[in-house]
Formats: sequence, C-alpha cells, structure tokens
Amino acid sequence: MQFSTSAFAGLIRRLERRTRLADADRRALEALPHSIRSFPAGAHIVRDGDRPESCCLLLTGFACRYKITGDGARQILSFHMAGEFIDLQNSLLGIADHSVQVFTETEAAVVPRHALRDLSLGRPAIGEALWIDTLIDASIFREWVVNVGRRDSRARVAHLLCELSLRMQAADLADGHRYELPMTQEQLADAVGLTPVHVNRVLKQLAEEGLISRDRRTITILDWGRIREAGDFNERYLHHDVAA
Repeated sequence: MQFSTSAFAGLIRRLERRTRLADADRRALEALPHSIRSFPAGAHIVRDGDRPESCCLLLTGFACRYKITGDGARQILSFHMAGEFIDLQNSLLGIADHSVQVFTETEAAVVPRHALRDLSLGRPAIGEALWIDTLIDASIFREWVVNVGRRDSRARVAHLLCELSLRMQAADLADGHRYELPMTQEQLADAVGLTPVHVNRVLKQLAEEGLISRDRRTITILDWGRIREAGDFNERYLHHDVAA
C-alpha cells in the first residue's frame, strides 16, 4: 500500500487503523477542499459559543480542548496532536460548547464542515472510520473523568504520562517511551485538576522513585510496568487494538 503524501496523509494512516479504506476512499479524502492555516502558540482555533463553518485537522503541533468555570478556573478536557481532527463535532453541531487552543506553533488543514459531512455520508467506510474516531475520543473523555474524579494526585499524573507516551508513539512523535511534553506544568495541572506546584512535586516524586527521568520538557519512562501500576493505567480505553 502506498500512503498519501498530501495534507491528509496522517489522517488517512490514522483512519486505516480503524477500518479498511478503498483507493477511492483515500482519493476522496485527499480531494477534500481545504486551506492550510498557521496558528502561533497560544492561539485559539475555536472559542466556546462560536458557530464554526469548518473543522480543523492538525498537521503539526499540539492543541487542547478546555472549558472555563463561572469563577474563571480552566479545566483542560483533552490533548490533541498531528493527524487528529480536533473539532469534528462541528461538522454536525451548530455551536461550539468548548474552546480549542494550541500549545505550540501549529499548522492545520481547515475543511468546510459541509464538505466533511457530505464525504462521511457519501462514502460509508470514511463515515465509519470517523465515527469510530469520535467514539474513541469519547472513551478518552470518560477515562479523564475517572482520572480527575477518583485517582489521587500521583496516579493522575502517572496516568497522563502513560497516555501521552502511547498516543505519541502511535502518531510517530515519540522514541519508544521517550517524548517531549508540548505543554507547560500549568497546562498539565489544568488537565489533572491540580496546582502547578503540586504537579511539579509529583513529577519529582516519580523521578526519585525511578519511574521517569526528566530533561527540561523531555520525559523518559524508565519502568513501564511500575508507572502503569502507579497510574492505575489500562490502555484499553485508547482502542489501539481496533484494526482494519
């Protein structure tokens, strides 16, 4: 099989881990109308309450979804990386119910929502693959609710480090269990419901226990078995075993 070198190459590889795509499906994805847009670090792609007319596929960089409480506190809901649609629900829902912000300089393919909707309805294999992708997003959301709601601080951070390692490996963004964190400790804290000081303390504890090593933002997991145990981590919710 020859993979596409288009803007949608990463997406096609990702979707083909979910379901079989025919050559005509790949060509249809490559032919999606789109524009390439660059976002500086910290920029918003979508804000809560917007009525977006497009969906964004990350080509480079990292982003997060988040919501703000009435008193101004932020809860990060998910992290996203290259090859992922970060606001696929905008193809069917009329109004954004959360914000999407990039951590790093980011390039995205901006696809008109009607084109994506028509493609998914007109080509069942693509529709199935996007549906599965959305269901896996929902599975990750459920795990994050458990992580913030029921695990202690050490387990929360360890669990997130495990998730990032496997997802970055799947996206070819990690060297085994060694990867660079694209987010600050403040952003990590907003993802696990802790303060930045508390997150820093937990990272130091995990390093002292020999589970990880840190070099600035580079994380290396030294003992996968022990950190999985520390984080109460079971990768089943990532559904990386869903094969074509």
